[in-house]
Amino acid sequence: MLELYQAYGDYTDIDADLRGHRGRNGEELLGTTVIPYQGRDIDLTPPWRRATSSSSIAEHAGVEVDLSMGKEHLQRVASSLGVPFEPWYGPGKLMLEIYEKTTEAELWGPVFVCDYPQEVSPLARAHRSKPGYVERFEPIVAGRELGNAFSELTDPDDQRARFEEQERERALGDDEAMVVDRDYLRALELGFAATGGLGLGIDRLVMLYADVANIKEVLLFRPFVPKTICSEARSTASGEPET
Repeated sequence: MLELYQAYGDYTDIDADLRGHRGRNGEELLGTTVIPYQGRDIDLTPPWRRATSSSSIAEHAGVEVDLSMGKEHLQRVASSLGVPFEPWYGPGKLMLEIYEKTTEAELWGPVFVCDYPQEVSPLARAHRSKPGYVERFEPIVAGRELGNAFSELTDPDDQRARFEEQERERALGDDEAMVVDRDYLRALELGFAATGGLGLGIDRLVMLYADVANIKEVLLFRPFVPKTICSEARSTASGEPET
């Protein structure tokens, strides 16, 4: 994972930095910006297309969705598309589930999907003009996100409220929800400049350029488990000694 931050910037600055680099990387490595991946070509020539999460769902799932529709309406949309959900999911979580189950895997050509719901983006700054959304984007290629970028949330009070909401969702059963990070909040209280941040999956980039479908084939480091521990685990699970 490559993680970077740009002080006195936001997600539009990170977007601008990324737009040209990805295609040039392919040209430097493979001599072309049009690369083969799993039997199909991908044109990485910059600039990449930009689309919102809402417009991407409309394009690929054929339904209009927006946070303003409310929880009950989005539950009906999810049900009609066969997307499972929990009763406690809010509008933002429902919208993300619809996007991930119906749309993301269909985004083959490179695209920056932007403006995700705030409910599922606890560390990103609220969108400057779209209530309920945040300033965030993910570069998507071959139906897979390569990274995650956003304008960093720098308000400690807002961040504390987001963490507390995450803890409530965790108590309801969301294993991916965060907990209150008090050290981080104390750091924010000391002051944090406006910042754009990016996390980029290097393994996923290698998968793309090497035309590999399984990430296990490109991992640089793998956890090592001694054979004796594996044998003991199997013996315990079966109730009989390993022979």
